[in-house]
Amino acid sequence: MTDGARAATRTGSPPREAETHCPYCALQCGMVLRNTDDGRIEVQPRQFPTNRGGLCQKGWTAAELLDHPDRLTTPLVRDPSGELRPASWNDALDRITDGLRTIHRTHGRDAVAVFGGGGLTNEKAYALGKFARVALRTRHIDYNGRWCMSSAAAAGLRAFGVDRGLPFPLTDLGRTETLLLVGANPAETMPPLMRHVADQQARGGRLIVVDPRLTATARQADLHLQPLPGTDLAVANALLHIALTEGLIDREYVAARTEGFDAVRRTVAGYWPAEVERLSGVPVADLEATARLLGTAGSAVILTARGAEQHAKGVDTVSAYVNLALALGLPGRPHSGYGCLTGQGNGQGGREHGQKADQLPGYRKIDDPAARAHVAGVWGVDPAELPGPGVPAYQLLDSLGTPDGPRALLVFGSNPVVSAPRAARVESRLRGLDLLVVADFLRSETAELADVVLPVAQWAEEDGTMTNLEGRVLRRRALREPPPGVRTDLAVLADLADRLDDTAAAPFPAVPLTAGPTRTDPTGSDPAEASAVSPGPATARDRFPTDPRVVFAELRRASAGGVADYAGVTWDRIEASDGVFWPCPDPDGPDTPRLFADAFPTPTGRARFHPVHHRPAAEEVCADYPLHFTTGRVLAQYQSGAQTRRVAALRRAAPHGFVELHPDLAARLGVAEGDEVRVASRRGELRAPARLSPTIRPDTVFAPFHWPGAARANSVTNDAVDPVSGMPEFKICAVRVERA
Repeated sequence: MTDGARAATRTGSPPREAETHCPYCALQCGMVLRNTDDGRIEVQPRQFPTNRGGLCQKGWTAAELLDHPDRLTTPLVRDPSGELRPASWNDALDRITDGLRTIHRTHGRDAVAVFGGGGLTNEKAYALGKFARVALRTRHIDYNGRWCMSSAAAAGLRAFGVDRGLPFPLTDLGRTETLLLVGANPAETMPPLMRHVADQQARGGRLIVVDPRLTATARQADLHLQPLPGTDLAVANALLHIALTEGLIDREYVAARTEGFDAVRRTVAGYWPAEVERLSGVPVADLEATARLLGTAGSAVILTARGAEQHAKGVDTVSAYVNLALALGLPGRPHSGYGCLTGQGNGQGGREHGQKADQLPGYRKIDDPAARAHVAGVWGVDPAELPGPGVPAYQLLDSLGTPDGPRALLVFGSNPVVSAPRAARVESRLRGLDLLVVADFLRSETAELADVVLPVAQWAEEDGTMTNLEGRVLRRRALREPPPGVRTDLAVLADLADRLDDTAAAPFPAVPLTAGPTRTDPTGSDPAEASAVSPGPATARDRFPTDPRVVFAELRRASAGGVADYAGVTWDRIEASDGVFWPCPDPDGPDTPRLFADAFPTPTGRARFHPVHHRPAAEEVCADYPLHFTTGRVLAQYQSGAQTRRVAALRRAAPHGFVELHPDLAARLGVAEGDEVRVASRRGELRAPARLSPTIRPDTVFAPFHWPGAARANSVTNDAVDPVSGMPEFKICAVRVERA
């Protein structure tokens, strides 16, 4: 924190500036916000290990939303005529609590569901999971991070025993000899990361990109592999086949630090490069060159992202690349390993602390009796009162309003009307609810359907922590108070819990933090954190504090001893350095920038290979739908676009959706640049102008997913899901294209 900001904090006066982090992607670029003399809020980059003084266009313009004309500053309640009208907070909260009580009495507690977001701070994500399970006592909670890196998370857990996007600092990318990016386009999705790639190439390192499109990132690559969408797993198995054939495997590492290799060796024996070339379209020469660049390098990193993961076989696809990394002896070595590029700002922390249907804080499994006992003790409830596992995000949304599904949904930090697969069906499900509540600071497309909309604070108006793609816990600092009429998400949850107190779980004696004989009190000397260690809150208002520092202290207690252990992380410790890497169990002990140096957190201490086979996409092309459809992002927009589409500079840079076609395909269809085209699948259609590009495969069409309405790409996408992770198959489906 700057001296000015520290002084303002001590005196209680509004700070002139605040050191914080960008509200968008998981890179969490460091920035400084300043109140200028003319009443504006100025954004400046700052030197931080992830962005090193750089920002993308989204970061530079992030403050423009704080005082945007579309900003919500009063609750909205739908009146009998069907219009959303301004209302008082009391009226809005009464509408919600009366509706929830009625649904509870009529349909039971699981008739209420909660849907969160990967942009919520750790404190809000933690409180939301607790609210669902303690105040509502429903098993139905999940979040949009299920569509971010859940496949990589599941693959990491079964191979390494832990899920952390990057098990090493991002700066390792600049020092590795060979970098393989699979389904990743950071030049557009997180541009400051490319500074590390530039360092890597300046040192003579080699960059390989696997992507069906010649993206901005692929243009900078030394080698670009352009597979058919949905064939990344086969490509990975072919690379391991070549590594075995050419003696590139680190057999000593495999023998000493892994288990299960023989089954994988037998599996990949059938993935002959020529056969994989026929399947994927990647030439044998490129497969061989990639395997050799990885296998002969002194250090190498393999990274996957949504292009490889958003498939109904996403977990197995990631496992294939993890197998390759393990066979080459990469994980745990300097400037080497496997990692996943997390997408959303707090996609990592948002799932660690209770938003996922099957997890409790600290990455504990909700069906583990010991985990339930520990967290219930921290929450002051009987473990038997905690609900069991819920269902993944798409299954939850698709069940809304059905006879056996939830009748009410509370949405925090998400816009599923635009972001969900098979979006028209999800929109219909939302419309069929008895009660839809949305907490947001803008009228998103989902908020437009709500019965109650609650205006909540933005990123620069509240303190908290985020966990970036490296597992680095960061401090988000407020520059100002929320506008009059606006409350924080923590305050909203406390208000609702207080009103629902008669349905909350009964108090139950709390357990102390000291979960093991060597555990020390992690609260340090911070009075606010110390106050959070008091056992057994007796009222709902006490059980749901509104001070984020107090909430974080409770989060530390709840996570203590878990896989994602934050017990040793304090706000003061974060501020004294450039963040703290979890696991960090002891406030006086070290954090963990690099995992796996000595062992893996599995029962045997060894990493586990998993044999996986390529299988076709859930939906293959046919005479009626002869083309492959895939989706992704563009530089100037973010996620569902509800925020970035309102920023003038970003809207000018990317004003509308489009459909990218190869010129040969366009010629066959009689489509010219700028013509409106119709892309239809078995689930729906989108209409947008054609953009012709020779850099995409002739059998594939692409559309970005940031726009609603006619250009909504997720009207087309497939809702088939991975059986392990629940990840929908966003990245491939069968379509036909014609001039509109």
